[in-house]
Amino acid sequence: MQKEEIKRKDSSVMEGMQSIRSVIAGNRAGVNDRRITEILVDASKVKTLSRELGWLKRVSLEMGFSIRECEGSEIDEISLGRTHGGILAICTERTISPLDGDQIKENGFYVMIEGIEDPYNFGYALRSLYAAGVDGIVLDERNWMSAAGVVARSSAGASELFPVFKAKPTEAADLFSRKGYSIVCADRDTPYTLEDAEIRFPVFLIVGGERRGISRALLDRADLKVKISYGREFRAALSAASAATILAYEIFRQNRNK
Repeated sequence: MQKEEIKRKDSSVMEGMQSIRSVIAGNRAGVNDRRITEILVDASKVKTLSRELGWLKRVSLEMGFSIRECEGSEIDEISLGRTHGGILAICTERTISPLDGDQIKENGFYVMIEGIEDPYNFGYALRSLYAAGVDGIVLDERNWMSAAGVVARSSAGASELFPVFKAKPTEAADLFSRKGYSIVCADRDTPYTLEDAEIRFPVFLIVGGERRGISRALLDRADLKVKISYGREFRAALSAASAATILAYEIFRQNRNK
C-alpha cells in the first residue's frame, strides 16, 4: 500500500500508549464512546512495558477488554505506522453526534476546521486547539475522524479527549450565532489583522484548509474576519494547523483571565 493510501485508510487501531491512554481517558470523561476490545503487546517488549501493562490490566477489569501477547510481526501487520512501541489497541468506532444547541456551553470556545485535506495536518491542528483550551470541535460530514489511529497519533491523543460534533458548516454557524456566539473567520483578504482584533468569548472560530480556504457562505456569516500578519513579504498560506494554533492561542490570551 502506498504512503498516501496508508494515511487515508479508515482505522480504529490505536498505536502506542499515548493514544491508548487517551481513548481510556475520553471514555471515562464521557466525551467519547469509543471502546477498546483488545490490546496486543509484542511479547519481546513485555518487560519494557511492565508498568504500562500493570495499569492496563487493572483498567481491563473495569472496561472489559482483553490483553494478548503476540509476535511483533503481527503488530506491524496491523499498524499503519512504526511508532507503536510494541503495543496497540483494537477499538470500536466512535459516534460523532450531530450538533444541537443543548450541547453548546455558555461562554465557550468552539472551532470548526473546514477543508483540511490531510489527516496528519488535521491531527496537528487538534493538538494545538486542545492545548489552547478549546471546548469542542465541529466537523463537516466529510472529515478525518474515520482515520482515527492516524489522527490520534498526530494529535498526541487530543482527538480522543475532545467533544466532537458534526454539522453542515453554514448550519453550525447559524446555530452558534443564535446562541450568542461571535462567528470569527480567518480570511487573508480582510484588512483586519489578528493583533488588532478584540475577540471575547463566546467564540465560534472557523479555520479553512490552505488550498480551499473558507467557503463564501461561511465568510458571509462572520461577525469578524481576521488575517494573520507576516513578518515579511510571503504569498503562501500557512498550513491549517499553524493558522489554527496562532488564532486559538491569541483568543486564549485575550480571554485567559475572564
